[in-house]
Amino acid sequence: MDTHSTHKALIAPLREAMYKFDEAEVRAALEAVIAPDAALHMLYPFGDLTCPQELYDICYAPLLKSMPDLERRDWIVMGGRTEQGNDWVGCGGHYFGTFVAPWLDIPPTGHLTHMRFHEFYRFENGKVVEIQTLWDVPEVMMQANAWPMAPSLGLEFCIPGPATLDGVVSGPWDEAKSLASCNHIVDMLKHLEKHPSQGGPEVMEMERFWHPRMNWYGPAGIGTARGIAGFRNWHQIPFLNGMPDRGQHADEIAFHFFGDGDYAAVTGWPNMIQTVTHDGWMGIAPSGERITLKSLDFWRLESGLIRENWVLVDLLDVYRQLGVDVFARLREFNKARVPGTIPFPVGEV
Repeated sequence: MDTHSTHKALIAPLREAMYKFDEAEVRAALEAVIAPDAALHMLYPFGDLTCPQELYDICYAPLLKSMPDLERRDWIVMGGRTEQGNDWVGCGGHYFGTFVAPWLDIPPTGHLTHMRFHEFYRFENGKVVEIQTLWDVPEVMMQANAWPMAPSLGLEFCIPGPATLDGVVSGPWDEAKSLASCNHIVDMLKHLEKHPSQGGPEVMEMERFWHPRMNWYGPAGIGTARGIAGFRNWHQIPFLNGMPDRGQHADEIAFHFFGDGDYAAVTGWPNMIQTVTHDGWMGIAPSGERITLKSLDFWRLESGLIRENWVLVDLLDVYRQLGVDVFARLREFNKARVPGTIPFPVGEV
């Protein structure tokens, strides 16, 4: 078995345990695959953690308490080697569960709730030595009618997995095809960064890289866009209007691309630096603050063009850097709602 198929097989018991989400099994699976001194980078407000036990206690245990029938469903599992020689596995999917008790001060709904995840695992010697994780917490806030920030420009809905249903990529790893997928993405991003500093939208040559029926699945708070026009209207134009220095600080950050067949991914912690100026962004007044963004992305190519792009950004950390406490606003907006547990059984009870 090739290296990347082996790594995907090593992560499979954790995915299986989280599908059933028995506490003892999940704890055991985390400890089995994650090195005891691994670097565990979680989204805001969790931050960096120190060991598999802490990962479970701080992140998963409260989520399981709020959603007792919690389950994980992966629709992308891909692996590959970065230009720097590091081996990664990227997983994308949803956590589902009946939301019956408050979580992160988000009031429960009593209904099935979905939260998208992008989780990247770096392997050395058969163990995970680094994790970078983004969960779409704003998506949970929205389903609870508790989102305290500006509405999204794009569509908010339960993001689908790949249209081709082949996101859990089987082996063997095809090095040539995987490298071609990565090169297409890197070339596309270089062209995106030409605008606006080097000219109008035409300098991006988007039709050269993107399928005319492409879907851009952005994080909750930005939303999903269809086609090049949708991408520009609902994400790119507001993004560049608020942060026109996009792409001008590449020497201060690191990108790590890897591919697996028709799929490519990028990781970085952070992988963007820019300044909120001009018109501001996402309803936030321009502050002149320089911020970092953590984004974990997947792309799927079809007929040599990007047909689907899944993007998660740690938006709550962006707000934090700009001096906006989203959780404080959430509590203020929802203090008239009675906190507590929904009084009916869920799951197998």
